[in-house]
Amino acid sequence: MNNRQKELLRILLVHEEGVLHIKDLSEELDCAEKTVRNDLDRLEEFLLDYPSASLIRKPGLGIAIESDESARSQILRSLLSSEPKSNEERLFEMAYQLLTSDKAITLQHFADRYYAPKAAIKKDIETITNWLERFELELISKPRVGNVIQGSELKKRNALAHLSELFLHEKNVVLDLFLPYEISTVRNALKDMQGRFSIAFSDDALESLLVHALIMVKRTRQRSPVFVQESEKVMAFERKEYQFASWFFDKLEIAFRLTFPDVEQVYFTWHLISSKRVGEEFHQDLTVDEEATAFVLAFVRKMEKLTFIHHEADPILIDGLAVHLHSVINRIKYGFPISNPLLSNIKKMYPYMFNMVMLTLEEIKQTFQIEIPEDEAAYIVLHFQASVERLEKKRDIKKKALIVCHMGIGMSHLLEAKIEQQYQNIEIVACIGKAEVPDYLSTHPADFIISTVPLEKVNIEHIVISPLFGQEDKKKLNQFVEVLKQKSTEHHGPHVFSPFLKEELVFFNVEKEHRYEVVEMLADALFKKGYVSKEYIHSAVNRERKSATAIGGGIAIPHGNPSMIHQSALATAIMKERMEWGNERVSLVIMLAIAKENQGELRGVIGKISALSEAPLVVHALTAALDYQEFLQVIDQFA
Repeated sequence: MNNRQKELLRILLVHEEGVLHIKDLSEELDCAEKTVRNDLDRLEEFLLDYPSASLIRKPGLGIAIESDESARSQILRSLLSSEPKSNEERLFEMAYQLLTSDKAITLQHFADRYYAPKAAIKKDIETITNWLERFELELISKPRVGNVIQGSELKKRNALAHLSELFLHEKNVVLDLFLPYEISTVRNALKDMQGRFSIAFSDDALESLLVHALIMVKRTRQRSPVFVQESEKVMAFERKEYQFASWFFDKLEIAFRLTFPDVEQVYFTWHLISSKRVGEEFHQDLTVDEEATAFVLAFVRKMEKLTFIHHEADPILIDGLAVHLHSVINRIKYGFPISNPLLSNIKKMYPYMFNMVMLTLEEIKQTFQIEIPEDEAAYIVLHFQASVERLEKKRDIKKKALIVCHMGIGMSHLLEAKIEQQYQNIEIVACIGKAEVPDYLSTHPADFIISTVPLEKVNIEHIVISPLFGQEDKKKLNQFVEVLKQKSTEHHGPHVFSPFLKEELVFFNVEKEHRYEVVEMLADALFKKGYVSKEYIHSAVNRERKSATAIGGGIAIPHGNPSMIHQSALATAIMKERMEWGNERVSLVIMLAIAKENQGELRGVIGKISALSEAPLVVHALTAALDYQEFLQVIDQFA
């Protein structure tokens, strides 16, 4: 047999369910249908040597090979012995077979199929088992029976759609599971649907819809429908996306000569709702999406309290989050998880913003009954980081000042008018009394305070002037603003850690089995010394479970809920040996216990730690320190 005939035989042997059309095979092999028919005659002759295997031709339906497993494995072994699969290809195909089979598959079956020892197959099974946990699927191994995946059809389809993530690959290898004509048929139907209903999906969303639709076609052929509650069907019928799905299904049913169950239409409607769309019309649709709007506003306001950055003043952020979170909320609601290839880099590049986003999500999850995973959170971080950069450009033009005046509304507004008239780069955000300051600052950001009375216990730069604002006051304010400008352009100094470091909270030569134990140890030390409440321990461990806090450079920054902190401090563990921390290895662990009143300093602390992560020699010196004084000396020298 020539190479084309061998490939034809391989396709028919691997395709164990249903039949294949001559047209599909000709497209797959890139040859004429007549050539395929001639090759089938050659295959028929070849199979005469295998009594339990035969070529079945069903007029008007298609072609298949009927064979028992022994003969099928024997033929494949002889056919592919000169072209062994790579480990990646084997792993990919094994996972695919397990996800699409309703029968248990033995190790011997895989060993025979891939000419690999059972030990190697067993290791592959372990890899697949661990990967399936992401989709809440369980791989059950039964002695003398085989391996079978337990879980809902919906979760199996999600896993199928993410098969590429079993190993790093530049292209979406899931598409290799389907014939070229199947891919082009579905792709064209999606394109026509967009034109028919004047909708536009992002490129990533369109690729995802293509994969899910192809899997849906395959699983329908295998008679493995998803399960949908009656109440969920009724809700889907009311969505306009259901009309899009109906039109799309009519196209597919004609092309594939298939009849889809109603539940598949509901299932695909969910995907259309969850997919990111672009364009003005979609933006207008979002104005009535109360759930997404409420979530965005709550999210932004919580972030403002944590970061003291006035994000609500950034309409680009609000609009961008509304579009993005519309898709996120529906993806989570319908159970369509995504992975973020940028997750690790985002954690390293923006550790402060990543941790603020994760803390905010933790605070509002009960209100909205939604838990957003770290892969989705990392994309949200990019929205807020872009907002910071936009707002900082504006803040270079105007500084926000709060006026605190003890002489009534009239004098307050006179002072406001004088300052705004003479200082174009100062914006007065409010005029309030002294007693209102703590409450106001807890919900509204300000760069500094201009007060007519002395202020105590205010953790923000402020200046005291006369309410009449004479020449001396003007000179005083000029100097004050100039100093603030210099401070804002300076990097945080080497002593940014000093106010929060405590000798009693630095631990050397720490040995633990798991990162959770290190987090618990540091949080417990903070609790016993009175810096945090007992609940902080659980909060810090729970936060670590959601997302590993390693930021690169051998450093991790675990933390808990700021509302459970009595007094700000940093608890540090220097590991005796580097330990696994998520996808990284860590030797220096700095627990951030920064109270809400010190959140302004937190950005500087994390910024300095982030700089540390890019200074391996300094990290080495810190982890080599023998006592607290040596550790402190290295920290203070790091600029």
